[in-house]
Amino acid sequence: MQISIVWIRNDLRFHDNTALVQAINDAQENDRLVFAFYLDPKQFKIGSNSHDYFFSSLNSFYKNCLEKGINIYFLYGDILNCFDELLNNFKNIKKIYFNVDEYGYGEMRDKKVTNFLKERDIEVLSYHDHYLHSAKDIRKNDNSHYKIFTPYYNKWREGFKEEELEVDYDKLMKIIFNDFKDNDALGKDKFYELIDNIKRDFSLFTGEEKARKVLKDFLNLKLSKYDNNRDYPSIDGTSRLSCFLSTGQISIREVYNNIIKMPPSNGKEVFLKELAWRDFYNMIYHFYPNQHNEEIIEKYRNISWSYDEENFKKWKEGHTGFPIVDAAMRQLKEEGWMHNRLRMIVASFLVKDLLIDWRMGEKYFSEMLIDYDSASNIGGWQWASSVGLDAAPYFRVFNPTTQSQKFDPEGQFIKKYVKELISIPNTYIHEPYRYIKQLNNQYGIEIERLYPKPIVDHKMQRLRAIEMFNI
Repeated sequence: MQISIVWIRNDLRFHDNTALVQAINDAQENDRLVFAFYLDPKQFKIGSNSHDYFFSSLNSFYKNCLEKGINIYFLYGDILNCFDELLNNFKNIKKIYFNVDEYGYGEMRDKKVTNFLKERDIEVLSYHDHYLHSAKDIRKNDNSHYKIFTPYYNKWREGFKEEELEVDYDKLMKIIFNDFKDNDALGKDKFYELIDNIKRDFSLFTGEEKARKVLKDFLNLKLSKYDNNRDYPSIDGTSRLSCFLSTGQISIREVYNNIIKMPPSNGKEVFLKELAWRDFYNMIYHFYPNQHNEEIIEKYRNISWSYDEENFKKWKEGHTGFPIVDAAMRQLKEEGWMHNRLRMIVASFLVKDLLIDWRMGEKYFSEMLIDYDSASNIGGWQWASSVGLDAAPYFRVFNPTTQSQKFDPEGQFIKKYVKELISIPNTYIHEPYRYIKQLNNQYGIEIERLYPKPIVDHKMQRLRAIEMFNI
């Protein structure tokens, strides 16, 4: 009897899980298969939304496994010690399957473990699964990688997309091996400890079936108008699939294939472009592995950023005196999610109004977002900060007031999250301090008692930001 391991990571599903399907298909009649999950202390962000959502999702997947009669072998501790323990506890392990990470800490971890296993004559079978195209798939004619999105997208549209893979459940149940003899007691105990310490329960928004329902609702109710509605935060017009994709609770190929089947619409085309942006940012992080802490555009690596902790705290808490910024930041704190248009607005505000280092904002998002994806998040922050590839030009500075007037014209979103402004008439909601006398004389509202003054002058800060980038 030979044993194969499927190393589960951010691919918390059965359907179209490439490594899992390949492991099942490769197994011979007398072979056995073990599900393993490594609890990595270096990746814990205990108490954060991103941590709580991931472990809520893992718990949902584990319960789904148990319902199917499948156990998971949990590992905890130093990664090489853990895999050494795994090999010692299952003497006849011959193969380990997993879906690779192509950037950052995950890529380095995978290389480290792969080298360790190969030295012990374990066959390592790794697969690209998390994106429609891997980082090296879409190349220029000279085989170099793209640096501009539009030509990348044009080539991306032509590229072959893999079909979904079906799980042979009958075969899986014949080969699954659950007799761990409590050898994973340390890992199991740590897993249950992490679950018990979850501060925010996201369990109602986790799981493969929930992800599929969210996709179905998006296809039937939102996709055709996505091109317009996605920009208005008071409208439920976005897919809300990002948290399921980042944790692998739904396959990106399942999403793509369902979108492709829908009737032509502008919304469909715009959403497909968003999927391409996801692949583009994965590619960028792969070829620029230091982008998590270093500007890709070299001349901007010496910008004299501000590190004003008081203003940074006001930005995080949603007390900047700019209603649309404050509403967005409060939504993030309350829900662990933020509308994409608002992510651009608050990022621009932090970097080009408060002149604060984009890395501080990116780190905060990494803790607060339930859909945190490092490639997309870092790429988005470098875009908004004008320091990355194909980024917004440095002189493009979002005006939070005009953005608010355009995308939340009646202040519905603002009033939902900045409740102290609920009685402010729509005419004045976007910049109430400009209308102190009118609010007082006409409505008896003393805005100074309700809401903080703007912490900066946008026009002045815009000029300072442009000057800061002129290096």
